[in-house]
Amino acid sequence: MKFIRYGKYTGEPADAIDLEELIKHLGDFFLQSGFESQYYGVSQMDPERSMEALREAILRALQEGDLLPENAMSEELRKMLQDPAALNSQAVKDLLDKITERLANEGFINPQQPPQVTPPPQTSARGQLGQPQGRQTEARFEITDKTIDFLGFKTLQDLLGSLGRSSFGRHDTRDLSTGVESGGVSRHYEFGDTLNMDISATLFNAVRREGAKVPIEMTYSDLMVHQCEYQSSCATVVLLDCSHSMILYGEDRFTPAKRVAMALSHLIRTQYPGDTLSLVLFHDSAEEVPLSELARVQVGPYYTNTREGLRMAQRILLRQKKDMRQIVMITDGKPSALTLEDGRIYKNAFGLDPFVVGQTLEEVNKCKRAGILINTFMLASDYSLVHFVQKITEMCRGKAYFTTPYTLGQYLLMDYMSRKTKQIH
Repeated sequence: MKFIRYGKYTGEPADAIDLEELIKHLGDFFLQSGFESQYYGVSQMDPERSMEALREAILRALQEGDLLPENAMSEELRKMLQDPAALNSQAVKDLLDKITERLANEGFINPQQPPQVTPPPQTSARGQLGQPQGRQTEARFEITDKTIDFLGFKTLQDLLGSLGRSSFGRHDTRDLSTGVESGGVSRHYEFGDTLNMDISATLFNAVRREGAKVPIEMTYSDLMVHQCEYQSSCATVVLLDCSHSMILYGEDRFTPAKRVAMALSHLIRTQYPGDTLSLVLFHDSAEEVPLSELARVQVGPYYTNTREGLRMAQRILLRQKKDMRQIVMITDGKPSALTLEDGRIYKNAFGLDPFVVGQTLEEVNKCKRAGILINTFMLASDYSLVHFVQKITEMCRGKAYFTTPYTLGQYLLMDYMSRKTKQIH
């Protein structure tokens, strides 16, 4: 008699990996800002990544983290992963291919196959010519909006965890208005108020006027409504320095700044739906970048045209019909460039050029006259910059934070969420 022995199916090692944890480990690779280009020759302005580079990044994540459960891989596979020449192993290659296939199937990456060019056959009377070799083009991929949104959420989660408990809400002011959430004493109804009726106070007015009888006759003057705290809306422009100094001096300052901007975007979208957030990059010049492209941007040219960034931020904010308008400027250097009236760019990277500083402060003064608040987050503590940043703060009555890439997120989110805004009339 024939017997069939069944064993427990343990699955493939690639299926046991938590892809969200893997994406978290790959965050720095996906958000790379050109920092490694100084050492590895990666193109600074090319946001694309090769599939081979992705496999290497996944292998590093597997070697450094506990992404694979102990019972999901054999002792032989574990030794292969720790081998410096692991990429030469066919088993490891198969594992990495299956993981990248899962990432693509679940929408975290979008693989892009290289174009295939087939030359036409060439023949002659003397015989057939050999086919010319086609140019080898590396397969590439791009991260999807799902990955960008997930990285923003995880960054926000980590930052809020380090801040302790925080109660979300809207931006509170000293004013009171009528609304659904009651937060103050009742008052008489006025035309245009939200009809959030205070039933007890309304009935009491009617009884006091007409006496206790049935039916109770109410008039317009008896109507009382609850008051709630007036919740204002805010338009914010993140003014992000992407000059070359953000990745110099042995430290990547641009990638942490991108992470914080992504976390702020996720916070506003989920907790402050009435607010707006825009992104402006400034370097030799300035340009507005869609928030959906934030994770893909990299460092730009060398100089810092702060005035042009402020100009563009003003144009964006003045189009917004919001109670509050503010600029969040993240930078690590002094202004060193100006766009002249004829379109030429004046540059001076040596010290604080009085001409550049004067024109930049004039633009700050325009922000003040337009009622735009400027909060500056300085990722450097150079003594020569302290006075300049303090001058900006005094002119616009904003705040200045001298911080590091590691504490930037805590300062920025605390400032955004705990701000008690000015009284609005």
